[in-house]
Amino acid sequence: MIEKISLNSLKFFYFVAKCGSVTAAAEKLFVTQSAVSKQIHNLEESLNIVLFVRKNKTLVITSDGQQLFNCCHYLFSQLDECLINLHNNGKKQLILSCEPTISMKWLIPRLSKFKELGHDFEIVLLTGGGVVDFEKNKIDIAIRRNDFNWGEHIYSEKIVDEYIVIAQKTNFHVNTELLISASRPKFFYNMSKIFGLKETLSKYSKIELEHFYLCLEGCLAGLGDTIISIYMIEKELECNLLKKISTPVQDGSSYYLLSHTAFETDHRKIIFLNWLRHEMYESQVRLINPNPV
Repeated sequence: MIEKISLNSLKFFYFVAKCGSVTAAAEKLFVTQSAVSKQIHNLEESLNIVLFVRKNKTLVITSDGQQLFNCCHYLFSQLDECLINLHNNGKKQLILSCEPTISMKWLIPRLSKFKELGHDFEIVLLTGGGVVDFEKNKIDIAIRRNDFNWGEHIYSEKIVDEYIVIAQKTNFHVNTELLISASRPKFFYNMSKIFGLKETLSKYSKIELEHFYLCLEGCLAGLGDTIISIYMIEKELECNLLKKISTPVQDGSSYYLLSHTAFETDHRKIIFLNWLRHEMYESQVRLINPNPV
């Protein structure tokens, strides 16, 4: 049967079903809409089944079409992973996307330690947040918190839980202003609902800044206290530049490592994932319990 079916028509069908429209599939495949429509028609003719029907100007996949799509999705995913694995055999760089402040304050100081381990690849860091376009930006993996839906097609592995703390410049005693980052939606509102922070936060008037690193710099300059991820102020706490004035608390989110292909298909991703988990857990233990019994 397969010798009678054009693999190109299966690819066109797959993208129409995935994108939900002929127009979107054509843009994805860099071909004309008529070329896509013709391939779908030829496939339906060859199989003698109907793959799509139109309802109220919307393209709806049939039950036969859904069965074929599930099969194509499995096969094409396997093929894609195989091709990526072949491509990565000689690849010396792993492209990592990470949110700016956690990159600058936690990750970058540790990348030299990772390099010293002598692996046959190096980490290339790009800063960014939110949804990751792996293909467009040629990103291999990304560190994100699970405060948004990255999609079922993305593979994810949990690294560590997020902990939030109120920090103050050392030798300061009273501040009535609190520097808040605008980079996380409803951040102050969500923090004010957490037991252990609600009463403390009610004593402040808030000043909103664009990013956490601006809040951190402002706090160090004495502009106010700040509420921030415990991982972002590790160095400042160790150097006694800042002090914690609240107990670190979980905010309900966690850091994850994301990939658009299965981690098992690329040994480099597994190596970096395991190293990242170990390093972040070590930081968590040290920062939350600085003097463990």
